[in-house]
Amino acid sequence: MIIIKSNEEIAIMRKCGKILASILDKLRTEVRVGIKTGQLDIIVAEESEKRGVIPSFKNYRGFPASLCVSVNDEIVHGIPGERILQEGDIVSLDVGAKLNGFHTDAAITIGVGQISKEAEELIAVTEGSLKAGIAQARNGARVDDISFAIQDYVESRGFSVIREYTGHGVGRDLHEEPQIPNFVVGKGPLLRKGMTLAIEPMVNAGDWRTRLAANGWTVLTADGSLSAHFEHTVAITDSEAEILV
Repeated sequence: MIIIKSNEEIAIMRKCGKILASILDKLRTEVRVGIKTGQLDIIVAEESEKRGVIPSFKNYRGFPASLCVSVNDEIVHGIPGERILQEGDIVSLDVGAKLNGFHTDAAITIGVGQISKEAEELIAVTEGSLKAGIAQARNGARVDDISFAIQDYVESRGFSVIREYTGHGVGRDLHEEPQIPNFVVGKGPLLRKGMTLAIEPMVNAGDWRTRLAANGWTVLTADGSLSAHFEHTVAITDSEAEILV
C-alpha cells in the first residue's frame, strides 16, 4: 500500500534526514587509502548513537552491519569488514537512519585517491541521473516519469542501469510501496503530495546484468565492470520534490 505522510511525519523524516546527511558527511572525510571498510561501519554506529538515531540496516532481514560498503564492481549490499581501500578504488556507501519510528535512506559513491577517468565519469553520470529523476518527482506525475529520466540520462551517456534492484517508498518502513525502477517498465503509480521516496540509480560502466556473491548479500556486476550508486530520500510536494537527505 502506498502511504501518504502527514506534515508532522514528514517533519520527523526531515529531522532524521539532516542527521543522516551529517553522518554521510563524516564518512566522506574518512574514506581514504588504507582504511578498512569495517572501520567505516563502526563510524556509522558511533555517529548514529551520538546523534540519537538507530541504524536502519543493522539486522534488517539479517544484514550484519549498519552500513553497506560496495567497492568497484560491487553494486549494492556490500558487507563491511577487513577489506582495505586502495588507491583508485571507488566505494559506494549506502546508509539509513530511524528516528521516532521513521526511516530515511541515502547513498553516495566516492573515489579513493586518484581514480580513472572512466570512474570519474561513471560517478558523475550516476549522480546526474539522480538529479534528473528527482526533477520529475512531482505531484501528479507518475513513477515512470522518474524512471524514464534516469534511464535516458544514463544510457545517452553510454552507461547502463540496473534492472533487478530499484528505489522504493520509505518512511514508517525502510521499504514501502511504490517501487521506483531506474528503467521504464510501465506508467506506475501516480505521485501524490505526502509520498516519501528513496530514489536510487545504480549504474554500471558495462552491462546491466548482475550476480550475487557467495555471502548471499553483495550484488556485483556480472561482467566485472565498475558500478556507482547515489540515493536521496525525497518528499513529494505541490511543486518540486523536497530532498530530505
